Amino acid sequence: MWWKEAVIYQVYPRSFQDTNGDGVGDLEGVRRRLPYLKSLGVDALWLSPFYKSPMKDFGYDVADYCDVDPVFGTLQDFDRLLEEAHALGLKVLVDLVPNHTSSEHPWFLESRASRNSPKRDWYIWRDSPGRSITGRRRPPNNWRSFFGSSAWTWDERRGQFYMHTFLPEQPDLNWRNPATRMALLDTVRTWLARGVDGFRLDAIKHLVEEGRTQVHTAATHDWLRDFRAAVSS
Repeated sequence: MWWKEAVIYQVYPRSFQDTNGDGVGDLEGVRRRLPYLKSLGVDALWLSPFYKSPMKDFGYDVADYCDVDPVFGTLQDFDRLLEEAHALGLKVLVDLVPNHTSSEHPWFLESRASRNSPKRDWYIWRDSPGRSITGRRRPPNNWRSFFGSSAWTWDERRGQFYMHTFLPEQPDLNWRNPATRMALLDTVRTWLARGVDGFRLDAIKHLVEEGRTQVHTAATHDWLRDFRAAVSS
């Protein structure tokens, strides 16, 4: 397993090299620096998120897992980067964000549209248990997000709360739903078919909640085993 001993260099495209003068680094900038990275003794590149995103959390709020945000370039730019990296003997890992999507992802837009939507349980939705003495809807529990506020946000259209471990613009996916799992694996297969060599999984310890436990649960480890088997097949 090459990754056990490889020197892996993380590239944050936004701040790496800007080639079109818009003040933001891009995939073309990474491609141009591949020989330099090779000269450092790097074996593999880990690319931080470059997917389509509203950029509420610098790309970790993904609106399309299978496309490049225009600020970073195009899929053709990615393919060229990948081809030239492989020609230099460099492997390429891409950041995968499975815990949550952007609230602008089509999956979430469909999920919040109706309680009868085909994707109604692709995210974690809960009813309010009632109202506080001030008249505000009470969230399902007292869980807090990593940004200090409640981990639950009320959605007026759906008439329920949705869970978010991070920003309200990053709703958590429901990994107990087999359809959600299959959709994410389809995304993974898309990138493998393009030729990527592996994935770095973001915020993976938060994936599947169990009761009051939100990190490193048995269900999360089960998901990881299934993910590894699917990627390796």
